[in-house]
Amino acid sequence: MQKSIIYSVAIIVAVLAAQAAPVIDNTPTRVQTTLNPALPLKGCLVPKDVSRVSSSRWSVDVAGTDREHASYVAVREYLPPLGIRRLRTQAGWARCEKEKGMYDFRWLDQIVFDAAKRNLEVWLETSYGNPIYKGGGGRGLAGGMPTSEEALAAWDKWVRALAKRYKGYVLDWCVWNEPDLRGANSISEIIPFTVRTAEIIKSEIPDARIAACALTWANVEFIRPFCTALKASGKESLFKWIAYHHYNYNPDDGYDAEIAAMRKVVKELTPSLELWQNESGTQSEWCKAGAINNRPWTELKQAKWNLRRYIADLGLGDYTGVFHACDLEYVNSGFHDGLVRYGLIKTAGQADDYRVLKVKMAYYAVQNAVSVFNDALEPLPKDKGGATISGEGRTAFYVFRDRASGSLVPVFWDSSKEPSDLNNVSKVTVSVPARPFKSPVWVDVLTGNVYAIAKENVSVKDGKTIYSSLPCYDSPSFICEEAMIEYAVPEVVKYAHKEAL
Repeated sequence: MQKSIIYSVAIIVAVLAAQAAPVIDNTPTRVQTTLNPALPLKGCLVPKDVSRVSSSRWSVDVAGTDREHASYVAVREYLPPLGIRRLRTQAGWARCEKEKGMYDFRWLDQIVFDAAKRNLEVWLETSYGNPIYKGGGGRGLAGGMPTSEEALAAWDKWVRALAKRYKGYVLDWCVWNEPDLRGANSISEIIPFTVRTAEIIKSEIPDARIAACALTWANVEFIRPFCTALKASGKESLFKWIAYHHYNYNPDDGYDAEIAAMRKVVKELTPSLELWQNESGTQSEWCKAGAINNRPWTELKQAKWNLRRYIADLGLGDYTGVFHACDLEYVNSGFHDGLVRYGLIKTAGQADDYRVLKVKMAYYAVQNAVSVFNDALEPLPKDKGGATISGEGRTAFYVFRDRASGSLVPVFWDSSKEPSDLNNVSKVTVSVPARPFKSPVWVDVLTGNVYAIAKENVSVKDGKTIYSSLPCYDSPSFICEEAMIEYAVPEVVKYAHKEAL
């Protein structure tokens, strides 16, 4: 009888452990599409978890937990394998202080301290307001900042308690999420509020790195007076970043317009500040709510859209943010309503505790991107190291340098339209002012597939190596030296090689 009880307990423990383990496909065929680059397949990129890669310019969202629109606990096992160390979330004053002067940090502790155990770091936004105070501001999107004397004093006290509690755990901070949304706050309110909050954080954590705010979009009409005020007051040193959000149906739209204009203003007025696109992504299916909604999005389109956005950010030398780790459900938010499918992981709704349903194609695509486009590479945003691209249509083209070898890594894609469910390939020519790679490969970031570039497609002229007839489609691909990347060889390739022998 005793043995049967022990066996039963062991079975229950085993079942629970199996349920808790993330269901992630790490095989070389984890992503399959109709893409046919007409090149010999060599293998597939090996994903790298946070213990194997430094990805300091990436972040991934676990925001919305303060309003219970998402669950960190439901997806936490899936975060380390993604390779991104920094998690973004809101601190949620209204969830922490439901009675005046009484703080309950248990829900936030669960995120911050658990993340630390997993070798992850939290980037904490102090937003939003707290309606238990008159003039305490709104609790969510488009909510006003605290304005009354009582509410501001309570805010100061709470921010100080927050900084004290997480000192040694949270180094990166942001003051407020989308303060400019729908005119909820005026510039004259946002500037002093942002400065006072940053000063409190810095008084407790002198080496804190703070984003001044996470703007709804790259709005120069807001940025100019904001940066002018920082410069005039001498408060620029409080901050490291200007963070902004960016949503367009074509993810490549805006870089040459509003983002370039914002960059110019920031460089002119507050040159020590860096840009961080800290929230952008699209959905994996049609949804009635959320940014760039009401579109027939699919998992393939989502994966392509995300890769184009994030690699472009990095290619310009900026920081980038993946929105979102999981799907969200807006319940009585007063802004959005219902499930929105921005997640790399598909989850159920609030009533089902945000249970994981599946890992989406975008998860694997981001895994592939992080395994290569991490701190091992540095972007060349100005002259692209002298590398050029030619071909038909509009092509996005960014160049990175491998810090270890000095080799250039050109990455490119068709940026003429928003992502499609088709994988039509055109041909481009890339010219690099360097010797030919010993073993050049063309890599599709979405699938992670690595292909050999034929010798007849490589030539040298006037001190430049020319790679001709390279495949190009509406998702990022790059060329590099084979030895620079780590890839696995699928069984089908091993079998084909064996048969050829």
